[in-house]
Amino acid sequence: MAAYYQLIERNTDTSGKVTAHYQSTILAQGAWNEHEQHMAPATGIICAELDQFSPRSDMRIGRVSLDILGLIPAGEFSITTQVIRPGKTIELIESEMMAGGKTCMVARTWRMMIQNSQLIKGLEDADAAGPENAPIWEGIRQWPGGYIQSIEARSHERCAGKGIVWLRTPHDMVEGEPTSDFVRLMGMVDTANGIVPRQDWPFSWGFPNLDLQIHMHRLPQGQWLGLETVQQYGKDGIGLTSSVLHDIYGPFGRSEQILTLRSLA
Repeated sequence: MAAYYQLIERNTDTSGKVTAHYQSTILAQGAWNEHEQHMAPATGIICAELDQFSPRSDMRIGRVSLDILGLIPAGEFSITTQVIRPGKTIELIESEMMAGGKTCMVARTWRMMIQNSQLIKGLEDADAAGPENAPIWEGIRQWPGGYIQSIEARSHERCAGKGIVWLRTPHDMVEGEPTSDFVRLMGMVDTANGIVPRQDWPFSWGFPNLDLQIHMHRLPQGQWLGLETVQQYGKDGIGLTSSVLHDIYGPFGRSEQILTLRSLA
């Protein structure tokens, strides 16, 4: 079965910096432009690099913060990952995606010390109705592009600006490499911006996101990602898409996306 990306080569220099070269496939194709990558699998491939970068058994990823510096071209690109703030209890990692000689995305990731905090565990985000009895939502197909066609969507309830949608994909992130649950689910989070648009199709305003911020109080598990999403448009051309992130075991974190609202008239 086809994957979102093909690995060309991966190299590590004497300082521990890792540079991986990839080729995107049609499954990574974006929704706003046919010649770009969708931010969702682009996030997933960065997380695939993070997943295997200098692993430490005493730490895990708690936050991934991605800034989109421009269109993410389809085709060949590289991701360079390095530690920029080493530490015993917290560690900051930077990943830079480059294509055509330009930086198109920068991600900064906090890896944090793990310890047993069961005695003080407490969550305010509630469980969401799971995907097992949710009807298939074909409305997501209004979006073009190979990425959207690659995923399955189910929803119990949704309306303009608010809803809960469950997603899964049968495709691996990298051809010939196993995909962890973390990478599989992180590779769908950015879809949140397209599941509860505050407009009818065809849109009169574009609303691409300039970033994706993911915070996790635990690592996700399983094949299904639940997006409990609210989308809001401000009055001066800026919007916000906010989501509680779920897997089949409950909420595991939150995401935020800042939007640039642009008239298509």
